[in-house]
Amino acid sequence: MDLQNITLISFGYFEEDFLKNIAEAVKHEFRFSVNTKEGHLDLSEFYDPGRRQYNGTKLLKEVDSIYSSDSDKSLGLFSVDLFIPILTYIFGQAFLNGRTGIASLYRLSNERYGMNTDDKFILDRFKKEVIHELGHTFGLIHCHIPTCVMRSSTYVEDIDQKSANICIKCRNEMNSILI
Repeated sequence: MDLQNITLISFGYFEEDFLKNIAEAVKHEFRFSVNTKEGHLDLSEFYDPGRRQYNGTKLLKEVDSIYSSDSDKSLGLFSVDLFIPILTYIFGQAFLNGRTGIASLYRLSNERYGMNTDDKFILDRFKKEVIHELGHTFGLIHCHIPTCVMRSSTYVEDIDQKSANICIKCRNEMNSILI
């Protein structure tokens, strides 16, 4: 695979230091260069008024068609509430062995669950979610090892229980795909 770099595309406002921390974590985990850039989409096209959420499937397809290239992995960063038709909400989504994914901060903050604000928690959770979705773009499926970042997460507590790292089993699978 002739991968040149990973691009993180922010849609909406993200603090510079926050994005820098996410980019560093991605670079450390995947060992590719990581770029950040701003993206612009009219999110109203993806809003479902009946659910009061944004359709993740349609958003992923749009990010893929406009912002992805054949040699790069791209991940759109959002702060809106995402859903797919079969689930109440999602933290992110990606094309398996594809070039594009998306992740959202919306459901990652402590305040959403009646707890005190904690910037470290939201940063750690978002790092894990971004790395998880990028893992899918590299062909990784959900892992059953509890600490692997590729373990499925239904709730933020699930995200909190895993590390931000790909386990050795998944790393070996990814490396065999990349050769």
